[in-house]
Amino acid sequence: MSQRLDRINQLLKQEISTIVQKDFEFKDMLVTVSDVEVTQDMREAKVFVSVLGGNMVSVLEKLTKGKGNIQSQVNKRVTLRCTPVLMFRGDTSAERGVGIVNLLDEVDQLPTADRNDGEK
Repeated sequence: MSQRLDRINQLLKQEISTIVQKDFEFKDMLVTVSDVEVTQDMREAKVFVSVLGGNMVSVLEKLTKGKGNIQSQVNKRVTLRCTPVLMFRGDTSAERGVGIVNLLDEVDQLPTADRNDGEK
């Protein structure tokens, strides 16, 4: 990926995160914009959202309903030839990470064979 696209991805991530935190309220949930991926032609952007402590589907529905507002604020804040159309997607990597850590903890609790059993 080009450095220009990387910078645009990062800028959009920061701006969308700010807008979501300021304009949306999610009770008892932690909602973060984890990544943004703009297509090569810069017409579309996938916005990956992480949700901890709540329902991913309801958060994505709420963000999709407010997409017009988010899109217009991004247009005002970021100067690009054409601002990409935002598409919100769920990012479950944090949940998977917690699951892996829990599995590793379970494996650590399993009984192990004594190393000296095979030696005489």
